[in-house]
Amino acid sequence: MKKKRFLVFLAAGLLASGAVSAEELASDSALMSYRGEELVVTANRVEESKKEVSSSVTIISREQIENSPANDLGELLAEQSIGHIQKYPGTKTTVGIRAFRSDAHGNDLQGKVLVLLNGRRAGTGNLSKIATANVERIEIVKGPAAVQYGSAAMGGVINVITRRGSGKPSLFVEHKTGSFDFKETTGGVSGASNGLDYSATYSFSEMGDYATASGVDYLNTGFDGRESASVHAGYEFSGGQRIGVILHHNSVDVSGSPSYLVRNDLSSYTVESNRSADIVFTAPAGGGLFNWQLRYFFGEDKYGYRSPSSGYSSDTDVEQKGANWQLFYDGDAVDMTAGFDWLHYDLESTLSPKSSSYQNPAVFLLAKTLMFDESLALSGGVRYDSYNVSIHSDEGGDESTDNVTGNAGVAWNATDHVRFRVNYATGFRMPSAGELAGYYPYYGGGFYEGNPDLNPEKSATFEGGINIDSGSFQSSLTYFYSDFTDKIQEKALLSGNRTWENIGGATIAGFEGEFSWGTRFDFVGTNLSVTPFVSFTWLTEYNDDENGDYLLYTPEWNSSAGVRFHESSGFKGAFTVSSFGKTHIQDYVTSWAGSVIRKGSFSVANLMISKTFSLDKPFGKSVTVRGEIENMFDRDYEYVNGYPMPGRSFNLGLRMDI
Repeated sequence: MKKKRFLVFLAAGLLASGAVSAEELASDSALMSYRGEELVVTANRVEESKKEVSSSVTIISREQIENSPANDLGELLAEQSIGHIQKYPGTKTTVGIRAFRSDAHGNDLQGKVLVLLNGRRAGTGNLSKIATANVERIEIVKGPAAVQYGSAAMGGVINVITRRGSGKPSLFVEHKTGSFDFKETTGGVSGASNGLDYSATYSFSEMGDYATASGVDYLNTGFDGRESASVHAGYEFSGGQRIGVILHHNSVDVSGSPSYLVRNDLSSYTVESNRSADIVFTAPAGGGLFNWQLRYFFGEDKYGYRSPSSGYSSDTDVEQKGANWQLFYDGDAVDMTAGFDWLHYDLESTLSPKSSSYQNPAVFLLAKTLMFDESLALSGGVRYDSYNVSIHSDEGGDESTDNVTGNAGVAWNATDHVRFRVNYATGFRMPSAGELAGYYPYYGGGFYEGNPDLNPEKSATFEGGINIDSGSFQSSLTYFYSDFTDKIQEKALLSGNRTWENIGGATIAGFEGEFSWGTRFDFVGTNLSVTPFVSFTWLTEYNDDENGDYLLYTPEWNSSAGVRFHESSGFKGAFTVSSFGKTHIQDYVTSWAGSVIRKGSFSVANLMISKTFSLDKPFGKSVTVRGEIENMFDRDYEYVNGYPMPGRSFNLGLRMDI
């Protein structure tokens, strides 16, 4: 109760004080309009002022990414404490937002938090498969975004936006080494000239087994042969048209799969990869009234498990391809975005159902109007999805279903610095191929029978909030209430087979807040900027509607707090403490039946400090020395019960920009 009161009083105090006492401190990494307003691109699929957005949006800037010891999206979101984190040894991390979670591997249509790569589905819910070396910013829309992006966007969407090259051609090489035999080498190029822009990075890393904070060697927790590559290139024609190519690659040769520490598996491992390519064409039309975009993309997500001791292995291969077309109309009275999305998945697995395919065409319409000298923004949208599944290899048949979803919101800029917002949105998760059309055996005898009468899982969320942006002081506070219905659960049949039905749901409510306050201290010949920050989520209600129990794997609260600092001579860094509250989970470590227990809260602290030495300032040549401490206070902690994380570790890096 004391923690709950503290969060509420902290939110109220910061909101009350920040509007009148902040200094001006501009953000170098924000995407800004010509009027100096921060822009976002995820909330409504087009670039718009954040002041006109009615939903809750969190932005992780390039500066924050550089100030973190994280090497991939999973590590970064864990440090930022975006929501519930399921992080295992090796290379597997999922995230939960507002009690809804992403799917670790397989078809990302089956998750409840959607991961995007430059505005389209990343094809995976495993955040460890997305490196951050070539990422410009990450936009996180909390709450349903199904109107914009379709199935799985119930808890929110995480849009990873890669860098576009600009300025003179540049090249960098960086090497890091540290505890537990960690080694990583990264290189990249970027620039722009005569209409051509490009930004590309490649990294290779490996790590040995680690020890916990208690000094226990946790064997088979390392990885070998991890590669990440990202390319974002484009050419802009004289008329404003642009054609772009985006390439993404992530793979790991061997990633240890050690099982619980008390039953440490010394030989099992996983083999994983995620690859994709996009071709994007954008063009203005109608004298600037219209702008349209056409995209085609394809990719593949692979996951393989190997157990040499037992001889068991399994593989899942999901091939993804899709296209979208959208037209944006910039009118005097109303802005409108209309479009068509098409997705196709082919899934091959050694596990039943062994072969299945998914087709998901959809149409959408989004609209926004500004009133009262553009201080009031009214927005709304509607989307229709058709969903067709097929199961091959005599393990099922063909089925189809559809769904209509909508949203509406209001954003009122009461002053230049204060914005109130209200939003209502619905989300859904389409049934899987097996749930709709399957007929295949399960372990122990009997068959799974698909249920063609299943409805999509659905959520309806209302939220209201306030944002204060007064120069260097930025804050937001949001209350949200979600009604989750038509939950799909297994059910035993009298025949001994099993099927799925829409049974029950859940109620989720709580508060979210973000606060940062930058200050500048001037010294002789230099200045130091210091920005304390805090963000939190506190759930006041997260209960199953059927029995009133707490939802599993959902922390009551989580937070991230710390300070970022940089000095004009090239010294910068960040200290971050990430905290996660009590969580009700199933205990399979001490109970084969998976009895429900309460996992305790924990905090973990990270520190990053770097110093850049300029060699040739006009040409951007420099050398940067970097130091990192993860789990600074050497605490025993675990995101997943039975899988303790590493003890205190140190990394040292050297980077050269030429």
